[in-house]
Amino acid sequence: MTEARIYDAQKIKNLTRLIFTANGIPEADAETIAEGLILSDLRGVYSHGVVRVPMYCERLRHNLVNRMPKPTLKKTSIASLLMDGDNGMGFVVGKQAMAEAINLANDTGVALVGVKNSGHFGMSAFYLLQALIADMISFVYTNSSPAMPVWGGRSKFLGASPFAAAAPGGEYGPFVLDMACTVTARGKLKYAAQRGETIAPGLALDSEGKPTTDGNKAFHGVILPFGGVKGSSLAMLMEILSGVFTGAAFAGDVRNPHTDLTGPQNVGHFFMAIKPDLFMSLDDYKKRMDILFSRSKSCDKAEGFEEICIPGEIEARTEANRRENGIPFTPDVIRGLEKEANLVNVSPDLD
Repeated sequence: MTEARIYDAQKIKNLTRLIFTANGIPEADAETIAEGLILSDLRGVYSHGVVRVPMYCERLRHNLVNRMPKPTLKKTSIASLLMDGDNGMGFVVGKQAMAEAINLANDTGVALVGVKNSGHFGMSAFYLLQALIADMISFVYTNSSPAMPVWGGRSKFLGASPFAAAAPGGEYGPFVLDMACTVTARGKLKYAAQRGETIAPGLALDSEGKPTTDGNKAFHGVILPFGGVKGSSLAMLMEILSGVFTGAAFAGDVRNPHTDLTGPQNVGHFFMAIKPDLFMSLDDYKKRMDILFSRSKSCDKAEGFEEICIPGEIEARTEANRRENGIPFTPDVIRGLEKEANLVNVSPDLD
C-alpha cells in the first residue's frame, strides 16, 4: 500500500473548486461539486472523493457535460416532481433535486423527485445529509453504468446503484445508510487498478467470468453483488426507480463516466423526503430513536467487537476527526489533482 500524507481538507477543497471554475463551471456550482467530493474523503469514502476529479474534468474537456445547465421541473402530482437535469453535473442537479423534495415535503409530508438527464452525482450520503439538516427522513437512489451481472449472468448489466437512506436521530445522532449493491464500490477497483494493487477474493470476476484478485482485471471485468441474488435484486430495484420510472437511461444504457466519451450519461436519480413528525411530534419521534439506538448499542457484543455502532456513526466520527486533523491522501491522488490544476493554469499549492 502506498504511504499516504495528511493534507488540510479546506486546501484540498479550495483547489478542487478552482479546478472546476477554471474548467468553466460557475462559482456556486463548483463550490457544490467540491463540497460533495471533499465530504466523501472526510467520511472515508475515498472511491467517491477528489480521486474522481480527473474523470469529471475529462468529460468537461470533451464537452459531454453542460457547464451551465438550466434544470426544469414538471409537477406530476400533488407530492411529486420530475426534474430534467439538462445534462448538468450530477452534484449540482442532485443538490437542487433534494432541495425541491424537502420544500415539497414541508407541504405534503412526503415528496418524490425523479431526475433524468443527470450525471454521476458522487456519494449518495451527500444528499442524505442535506435532508438531515432539514430534519427529514430521506431515500436517495441512482442508477449507474453497467458494473455487475444480473444473478446468474457473467457480463456487466446492472450498475453498482447504491441503496441510501437516512433518518434524523436525537442524542445519538442520525441513522445514515449508504451502501452499493455490489460487494465493493467500483471506484475502489478503479484505483486498485491504478495503483497496481490486488483486491480481496470474492469481489469480482475478470472479463472471462473467472474469479480474480487482480485489481486491473477486476476493473475490466465485473463486480459481484453482495448477498448473491439479494444484492442483484436490489440493484434491479434501483434501476427501476431511478431509470425506468424517471425516463432516464436504463437497462445498460448509462455510459461509463471513466471510459465512454461518446456522449452524455443520462443518469437517473430518485429522491424521497419524509417529515418525521407525520404520526407524532418531532420530539417524541427523536426520543423513540434514542431508545432504539440506546438498546441497539447496549446489546451483547459478538466476539471481536468492542462497540456496536449505528449506520453512519463511524463515518461521522471520521469526518469530525479529519476536519480538525486533515485527510490522508496517497501520492497518486495528489498527482491527479496537481495535473488537472496545471492543465488550467491553477496553482496547485497545498503546503
